[in-house]
Amino acid sequence: MTAINILLYAGVLFGWSTSWLPLSWQLGVVAPEISLFWRFLMAAPLMAALALLFGQTLSFNWRIHWRFAALGLCIFSGNFALFYHAGSGVASGLLAVVFSTASLVNVLMGAIIGRTRPPLLHVVAALVGIGGVAMLYWPELKMSDAALKSLVFCLFGTLFFCTGNMVSQNSQRHSIPVFASTAWGMLYGTCYLGMFSLLMGHEFTMEVTLRYLGSLVWLTIVSTVLTFSCYLMLIGRIGASRAGYATVVFPVFALLLSTSFENYHWNLAGLIGLGFVLIGNLIMIRAR
Repeated sequence: MTAINILLYAGVLFGWSTSWLPLSWQLGVVAPEISLFWRFLMAAPLMAALALLFGQTLSFNWRIHWRFAALGLCIFSGNFALFYHAGSGVASGLLAVVFSTASLVNVLMGAIIGRTRPPLLHVVAALVGIGGVAMLYWPELKMSDAALKSLVFCLFGTLFFCTGNMVSQNSQRHSIPVFASTAWGMLYGTCYLGMFSLLMGHEFTMEVTLRYLGSLVWLTIVSTVLTFSCYLMLIGRIGASRAGYATVVFPVFALLLSTSFENYHWNLAGLIGLGFVLIGNLIMIRAR
């Protein structure tokens, strides 16, 4: 692996490992869609500035905008909104565990879209990883009905994210610059979130506390602009399936943060489940 790819992986691991706890600090007072609206409203111009800095154009044919609109729907609104709603039911670290199965889902979706039979090891990896998620969530499911809703939201959020991966990978294969497409995707996502919030009657407010505003700034700059830049560049360099491997390690760090700040309690099933998730991802790497 080249040095630039290693640096991009490191950026993704750091940015997403430290995003789940601040995400939970956004919940409670402000509607999730409104928090996301502010997040991407600030992130979109920053990403556009990066695009211009790297000499990328922001002017595209209207047909290309269908791709940007799909990217905004899949990643920068649908995916995030589902995970924000899921965060109200369980420890934030568990959200990261479900999201880590993106590496498995990317490969299986690629096989389905390409109408090819996935290798046996890919299927085994998916079953092991999904089994691990079930074991991690099982104690929560027995304690709270909210955990089941959280798990369903996470699974659909992951599907949205992986679909967006395919859109981004296809766009980069057609030589559409990654920073420019991401900036437009964020702008479309902001519009979707704004329109949905208006329909739902949400108030466009902020929680004026250090915790909320600090987490909003962190999520905007580090977890959105910097991390997504690294991740989408990885997709263009090595493909969505291999880029998804960046999700192998960060659930461990996210759960450690949940242990420290959210009093997440470990048990034998949780440890085994986390091990299965990591093994499932590692099997997928070996299969490649």
